Formats: sequence, C-alpha cells, structure tokens
Amino acid sequence: METHIVNNIFSVTHQGFDALAIAVFRYQYQHNPVYQQWVNLLNIIPAAVTSPGEIPFMPVSFFKTHKVYAAAEPPDITFESSGTTQSSNSQHHVRHLDLYMKSCIKGFEELYGDLANYAILGLLPSYLERKGSSLVVMVEEFIKRSNDARSGFYLYEHDRLSHTLRELESEQKKTLLIGVTFGLLDFVAQYPLRLRYTIVMETGGMKGRRKEMIRSEVHDILRKGFATDNVHSEYGMTEMLSQAYSMGNGLFKPVPWLKVLVRDEEDPLSISGIGRGIINIIDLANVYSCSFLATDDAGLIYPDGTFEVLGRVDNSDIRGCSLMLA
Repeated sequence: METHIVNNIFSVTHQGFDALAIAVFRYQYQHNPVYQQWVNLLNIIPAAVTSPGEIPFMPVSFFKTHKVYAAAEPPDITFESSGTTQSSNSQHHVRHLDLYMKSCIKGFEELYGDLANYAILGLLPSYLERKGSSLVVMVEEFIKRSNDARSGFYLYEHDRLSHTLRELESEQKKTLLIGVTFGLLDFVAQYPLRLRYTIVMETGGMKGRRKEMIRSEVHDILRKGFATDNVHSEYGMTEMLSQAYSMGNGLFKPVPWLKVLVRDEEDPLSISGIGRGIINIIDLANVYSCSFLATDDAGLIYPDGTFEVLGRVDNSDIRGCSLMLA
C-alpha cells in the first residue's frame, strides 16, 4: 500500500483524491502511533470511514508535543518551526527529503512555470540564521534550479539586492523575489522600486520584528513600494510538505494533492468543503507523518476550492487536545 500511495500522490486527479486520501488514512492509522491514539480517543472506527470529511483531523499543535511519524526507518531531515522564546517549536520528521522537494517544485511549476526561466532572490532573514527551516530548504532548491547566476539569498544586503533587482528589471528578466513579510517590509521602506518583471511573494511571518498586520495592509504597503499591481503569497507551514499560492487577489489555490476544508469552531468534528470556519488540511505528501491537520487558521473556502486565510484563531487548540497530554 505504501508504494502505491507514494507513486500516486503527484498524479492524483480530482476524481481520485478521495480514494487516495482514504488509503493514506488507513496507512497512517496503522503506522503512526500518535495519530492512531488520537483516532481511538475520538472513538472513530477506521473501517467505517468512507470519505475525507469523516477522517479525524489531528491538531497541528501535536507536532510540538509528540513525535508525529509513520515510518520504521529514521527521517532524512527534521524541520523545525521558528516559534518564539515563549513557545515550543513544531518538529516535522521527514522520511524522504526528495518527497518534499518534488512537492515544492511540482507545486510551484504547476502555477508559475519552469523555475529554470527565473532568477530567484530569497529574502529570509531569521530563517537563514537558524537550522531546520523548511522554507529555506525550499527556496535553496528553487535557487539551484534557476539558470541565473544572480539567484541566491540576500540576508541583510539590501543595497546589493536593490542593485540586482534593477539590473534584472532592465533586462526584462522573469524574477521571483520571495521573502518573509518583515524582510520585504524592511527592504521596501529603504529601497522603493518599480517592478514590472518581478513577482513579489510574501511567505508570512513577523516573528516579533514588527507589529502584526493583516495581509491586506502588508500588500498595500508592498504594492505601493514596489509600484506593482499584485503581491503574491505562499501558504505553508512546517507541518506541511505542500504549499498553496495566491497570485495576488488574496485567494489561495491548492495544488492537486492538497485539499482545504473548514471545521465548525463550536463542533470540531463538523467538516465542510465550502464556507467559513477553521482550516483543516489534507496534505497527501505528508504520507510519513500525518496528512490530516486541524490548523489554527480561520478561513473561507469557495466552491471552486480556492480559499482565503482570515487570520489566527484565539485560544486555538482544538477542544479535546487534553486527551493526548498524558
């Protein structure tokens, strides 16, 4: 079953998604002790689960307190969230790094085209200054696949970054400037530019560097500072191996092997494929950890499967998490 699942993740169709999700659920129930315990505590009978909406979604916070892993062999790499000094960090043990790489590359190229055609400029201060960032690993792979020698990370070298962007713009070169939110805001405050051939993509994250702002405020500042019509966004997290992208209208489009649902705030087991609620994720690439994640993000899902992220939920741990604290 395991080989069948892995071989079909990135070729899954809309019609085949549900069946593959059920297969992943049964595999993870058998091989992930933490998830199995969670399913049992909810009194869910795995054999009775016949649709993704019936699958129990595990609180994403368990990655902070438990080893969420569904393989006998050791992981290739362990990703760790940045967190703060007041919080514990999530750890995502990744059995096969190439599975993550394939998810990142195929996911980006499905929407944006071949990475070889881009110059890739990464502005990820703080993420580069620690180990275990999945975002850094992803952007590093993007840079490797770029055919432009100017691709690379620009830590706090704003002057050099400004010079590079001006040069690339003058050549009308397709460019991706991907950065953590506070990094992009700091840069554009010093070096406003007119970007016509560059995609500006924010990945979220203030991490105490600036006051928290809603996405629309951030995008207004970046649009004005870069004199561009659209600011793109990436939606991902340490606990996921796949991403969704917004191409500038605030609507995220998930890749085919990623599905977003919402749960009712008052009844976490009430799941819907459209409407407003708290976001649940099915990430089939998470086959060796947990593919069914109850996040802490409020969201709105539209009938075509696109979604908005409305912000974080206060006191966001799902009701019932205390069952797993012992």
